[in-house]
Amino acid sequence: MLQASLTRRDLALLAGSAFVLPRAQAYAGTAWRLATGYRSESFQTVNLVTMAREVEQATQGELRISVHPNGELGKLGEIRGLVQGGQVDAGETIMSSLAGEMPIAGADSVPFITNSYDDARRMWTLQRPLVEKQFTERGLQVLCAVPWPPQGLYANKPIAGIGDLRGSHMRSYNATTARIATLVGAEPVDVPMVEVGRALAEGRIDSMITSAVTGVENRVWSFVKYYYDINAWFPKNIVFVNAKAMQALSASGRQALLTSAADAETRGWAASVAAASSSVDELRRNGMKVERVSREFSLDIRRLGERFSLEWVRQVGREANDVFIPYFNPQR
Repeated sequence: MLQASLTRRDLALLAGSAFVLPRAQAYAGTAWRLATGYRSESFQTVNLVTMAREVEQATQGELRISVHPNGELGKLGEIRGLVQGGQVDAGETIMSSLAGEMPIAGADSVPFITNSYDDARRMWTLQRPLVEKQFTERGLQVLCAVPWPPQGLYANKPIAGIGDLRGSHMRSYNATTARIATLVGAEPVDVPMVEVGRALAEGRIDSMITSAVTGVENRVWSFVKYYYDINAWFPKNIVFVNAKAMQALSASGRQALLTSAADAETRGWAASVAAASSSVDELRRNGMKVERVSREFSLDIRRLGERFSLEWVRQVGREANDVFIPYFNPQR
């Protein structure tokens, strides 16, 4: 869904050295494979490669992790099962893809309730122990989670309020985006990311919610002229390992991995911020009008967020309250 490529500035945040996938060579220690469905150029993948290098150094070769991008070891939706089954030692997937079997994993994808990276970080702090419990029950251990840049609104005309989207043809790619389109009076049009450019050129869609990074990759400025940084949600990738493989490491090896994973999480969040900023700048450089939403539109979005959050709480139950009550009432 999201495939963020890196600028030089973004790369500097991650590694401080050239990006290469680890080469196969002789090691006396344990060799793990880490599967991801994202491209090698994605800042998420670069971050994982940096983590792997740091783990190898910290364990003095006890643990070597080779990162396999582009779905080499399995499709994105299959990776969690491959790691749980032991066919792959570690993996990365987008957390919202797990919401069907782990509803709490969908908290970060409830739209219009996070307004900033600080909000997204607070959400993850509250969500993490519940997600970790679900992973533990499946023989998995969470290492870290890193958000993609936030989702913004693209349109071919100025948008002062939700009413301005009525009658438009809005791209949808899952149940949530289709429902957003319906609620704002737009017609949802199911268009996979690889077809966005063609759909815009043919006039099949004239508005969509996706990240600035995705807009840059698809050069959408040829078709739409307005971008609103509405921070609709901050979807996260989660990195995890087979628990038995983890326990097979020495105590010092396990600690080195956890320390490197914590560093990767910090580094990854910073890289996401940088990717978001540089992508918005690129949209602006190519003639798009990057504008703030009006007060009216902001209130419209907030009301939609309240609606989606209440529905999510009803669907998920007690665990949802464990996240949302402290999230919306941080002083309690």
